[in-house]
Amino acid sequence: LAQPLRRPSRPENNKFRSYIFDITQNQLFKKSSAILVLLNCALLYKPWKVKEQITQILALISSLFTFLFLIEAIMKCIALGFVGYWQSRSNRFDLLVTILGIGWIVLNFISISKIELQEFSNTFGFTVIILRFFTIAGKHATLKMLMLTIIVSFFKSFFIILGMFLLMLVYAFAGVILFGCVKFGSELGRHVNFKTVPNAIVLLMRIVTGEDWNKIMHDCMVVPPRCTRGGSYWESDCGNATASILYFCSFYIIITYIVLNLLVAIIMENFSLFYSNEEDALLSYTDIRHFQTVWNMIDIERKGIIPVRRVKFLLRLLRGRLEVDAEKLYKYMCYEIEKLNNGNDVTFHDVLNMLAYRSVDIRKSLQFEELLAREELEYLIEEEVAKLTIRNWLNKCLKRIKAKVQTNVIKNLQRSNELAFFREAQAMTANESLKRTTDNVSSDEERRIKNLDDQQQQQIQKDVVKNELDRATTLPTPSNDVTVNSNYRTPGGIHDTSIEFKEARRPMPQQLQQNMNLTLSGDESYPWCSWQTSNFNHERKDVESWWANQFQMST
Repeated sequence: LAQPLRRPSRPENNKFRSYIFDITQNQLFKKSSAILVLLNCALLYKPWKVKEQITQILALISSLFTFLFLIEAIMKCIALGFVGYWQSRSNRFDLLVTILGIGWIVLNFISISKIELQEFSNTFGFTVIILRFFTIAGKHATLKMLMLTIIVSFFKSFFIILGMFLLMLVYAFAGVILFGCVKFGSELGRHVNFKTVPNAIVLLMRIVTGEDWNKIMHDCMVVPPRCTRGGSYWESDCGNATASILYFCSFYIIITYIVLNLLVAIIMENFSLFYSNEEDALLSYTDIRHFQTVWNMIDIERKGIIPVRRVKFLLRLLRGRLEVDAEKLYKYMCYEIEKLNNGNDVTFHDVLNMLAYRSVDIRKSLQFEELLAREELEYLIEEEVAKLTIRNWLNKCLKRIKAKVQTNVIKNLQRSNELAFFREAQAMTANESLKRTTDNVSSDEERRIKNLDDQQQQQIQKDVVKNELDRATTLPTPSNDVTVNSNYRTPGGIHDTSIEFKEARRPMPQQLQQNMNLTLSGDESYPWCSWQTSNFNHERKDVESWWANQFQMST
């Protein structure tokens, strides 16, 4: 009985359509539309032999209602889109009746000038209003479900009705043969008889309703002298008591106590959704309505079919009695849907039937064969779900192990990188320290060399002074020319200082030693021995250092 809603979602990208959608889905709008339908149907209340002017006024009011229904259809087309509007069966029927109403308006204006079309126009208008009355079922969810129950009940009981009609046809043929010539009595007459098959079928329909069937049976049991026997069975107008009892009793028992009760049982089963309490029902109307709403959210294409992968989202959104336990039942139901449909798309009723099976006690609600098939299916489902659970657990363990190994590898790489970076930083620090030390040593060396160069320069200056002094004092040295070369280093390079002694010759080591001894002994044979003491001591030291330097150079 339950069907998908097939209602499009709210168009969020268009403000105008969203505004119209909110209006059409408002309960006040739906109730107003239902009231307009009832007022339109009230126009059928028209007495016979009414004035033509009143008829035209009623037709004008009916035309106004038709235009209002046309505006309603246009608003729904704007809000839902034509495709979404056409998916609903009630909307299709509304649009059909509205088109017929517009055709009746055109026919009514044409029939004003043509009297022969007025009767047809009035009859057509009455038919449109009667059809409009059935559209009220789509204005309310409960009425819609009720009408759908009636239609589904008719289709489910079609074969029972067909079997009953065939049974009545067989009994009609038998009644024509047995009681076709029976004399009319208190109940048998011109309209109620077995003269023909159609009359027999109408009579049997009266017996089905239980109206005085026993009196008809007694009329068919008539015997002489109330009837006349003929030479043959076809010439006699008497009845047959035994055949009459068997005929009517068997027909009444079969039709009334078997076929009709079976038909009523089917109808009551379909209507049990409305007559059962919310607490006692396994699946109440509220639960089914909630399932329809959730299905409408998942079924984007509004086809009544969704892929298997979307079923898990559907089950997670269910609430109330249809809510699924995420820890246990969820896996079973997902696998059941997948197994029953082989991984293909599932329909609205597939999921609803699966939820219904999970909501009842199958040992009390199912027949023996169905119970065995269901238990076998559930055993297979439990086994497969257990395998899937173990497989998923192993996959999770492997993922954890892989993640742990990857974490350890990453940590080792980080440690290696940190150690390499530390070593590199340490090496850079050592290089900087070495460079700093080298710079300090170089600075000290340059400072030391500079000091040495300054000392050599001072020494050379002293030597120059000594040489000038020797020239002035005419030391007893050989007459050969002597050239003194001295090289000293400075930060700018090596400098060459040459001192030439004209008419002098470098003394031999023996001579230098002799002169040094004479100088140190203080022999007065030298000229400076007679100098004043104040000048002599200073000059003597210079001469002695000069002779020592000459001796070292000769050596």
